[in-house]
Amino acid sequence: MMTSRRLLSVLAVVTLAVAAGGILGRACAADEPAKPKSLGTPQLRIVTSMGNIVIELYPDRSPVTVTEFLRYVKEGQYSQTLFHRVIPGFLIQGGGFSAADESLKPTHGLVANESGNGLQNKRGWVGLARAESPHSGNCQFFINVADNPELDPLPVRWGYAVFGKVIDGMDVVDRISLVAAGAEGKFKSDAPLVHVVIEKIDFLGADTIKQDDSPKQLAPAPTGNEVLSPN
Repeated sequence: MMTSRRLLSVLAVVTLAVAAGGILGRACAADEPAKPKSLGTPQLRIVTSMGNIVIELYPDRSPVTVTEFLRYVKEGQYSQTLFHRVIPGFLIQGGGFSAADESLKPTHGLVANESGNGLQNKRGWVGLARAESPHSGNCQFFINVADNPELDPLPVRWGYAVFGKVIDGMDVVDRISLVAAGAEGKFKSDAPLVHVVIEKIDFLGADTIKQDDSPKQLAPAPTGNEVLSPN
C-alpha cells in the first residue's frame, strides 16, 4: 500500500483542463488504401531557471495530446510560467501558472484522455496534468521523477496520459524536484519557496504535425485549484 504521504502526493497530482484538437491524416489517392501518416517525434527544449530539459514527443501514441501541447508551444503559452508543484520521488508539474503573479493562464478546450496508449508513467516520462475528471487535461504537464504505476490506467479507472519523455537534462528535473517547497503565495502545498520558472520552450526538431492555425477563443482562466485524484 502507498504511505499516507505518497497517497496525498497522488491526490495532489496535476491540474485543470483544456481542449482536444484533432490531427489530420495524410490524404490518399482514390485507388489506394488509406495509410497512416508518420508524425515523427518532435524534440523540444524546456528552458528553466535551473537549467535545460530536452523532451521527445510521441504523436503516434498520443496524437491529440501532442497536437495540443505543440499548439501551446507555438503560441508561447509556456513562456514565463512556473513549475508550481515539486514532490521528491514523485513528479514535478508546471506550465499553467504565470511566473509574474501566479495567476492561471487562459487555455483552449479539454483534451481527450489518451492514457490507454501503452506508454507508462515511468521515471523521466512526461504526462498530461488533469483534474479528477478523466478528460480534463489542458496545458499543464508533469515529469515523473520516479516510476509511478499508480498514475497508469487500470480496467476500472482512467490514468494520466503519457505523451513524451526526457532525453536530456534529467539531472535538472531531479534538482527541481528537491528544491525547498511548501505553502507559497497562492499555493497551499508542494510549491517551490523560490520560483522555478519555465522561461520558454523551443523546438529542436521539425514539427511534422499539421496544426489548425485558425483563431480560437481561449476560455477564461479558472478561479481556483482543483485537487486531483488517480481515480
